[in-house]
Amino acid sequence: MATVGLIGSGLIGGTLARLAVNGGLDVVLSNSRGPEALADLVAELGPRARAATAAEAAAAGDWVVVGVPLKAYRSLPREPLAGRTVIDTGNYAPQRDGRVAALDNDSTTSGELLQRHLGASAHVVKAFNNIHHTHLAVLARPTGAEDRTALPIAGDDAEAKRRATALLDILGYDTVDAGPLARSRLFAPGTPAYGAPYTELPAESLGSLAAGPAPAGFLALKAGPASAAEIRALLRKV
Repeated sequence: MATVGLIGSGLIGGTLARLAVNGGLDVVLSNSRGPEALADLVAELGPRARAATAAEAAAAGDWVVVGVPLKAYRSLPREPLAGRTVIDTGNYAPQRDGRVAALDNDSTTSGELLQRHLGASAHVVKAFNNIHHTHLAVLARPTGAEDRTALPIAGDDAEAKRRATALLDILGYDTVDAGPLARSRLFAPGTPAYGAPYTELPAESLGSLAAGPAPAGFLALKAGPASAAEIRALLRKV
C-alpha cells in the first residue's frame, strides 16, 4: 500500500493525514516534538497511521508532505528525501519567519529555497499552501464529481508533478499545473488564488489575504468549490 510521510503534523498536516487515510493510504507522521506527541492523532486515524521521526517519515513516504514553518526549512533531513517527491505546503510569513530579503524582493520563492536546501536529487512540488485547512477538509470529492475543487501546483520536475497530481486525485482534488516552482508565486499569499476561491463568496469580494492566521470574517465563511477553470483564470491575474 502506498504511504504518505508527513513532516510537521500541524493543522494542514492533520487534515491531509485524514484525507489520506480516507483515500486508502498509509500515513507516517512526524513533528518537532517527537512521536509521543502524535499519539492522539495516530489513535484517531487508526491502523493505517503511525508516528515516527522526521527522517523515518521521509524514508517511508511514496510522497513526503512538508508542513514546517519556513524558518525551520534548513532542519529538514536531506539524505532521506533524496529521490522523493516532496510536497511543500508552506508559505512565507515574515511575522513568524523573520525577514528573508530574497523573498521580500521576489527574486525567489519559498519552494525554490527548499529545493536548493534539499538539492537536485529531491523533487519539490508546491501544493496545498493556498487553501485553509478547514476548507481542505470538506471540499474533497470523488473523481469526476461536478463540484470537484482544483488546487494549483508548481514544480520543476515533470514526473514529480505527475505524482503530486496522482496524490491530489486520491485525496479528492483536481490539479492545475501552474508551471515551474518559480510560478508558485502565482498562488502565494496576497494573490487572487490564495484562500478566497475556496469560500462561498466570490474571490473578488474578499480582497487579498496575507500569510498568517486567517481573519475571523474569512473563517466564518462556508467552504465553496473552485473549478480548474476558475483557478486558471485567477492565476492569470497575477
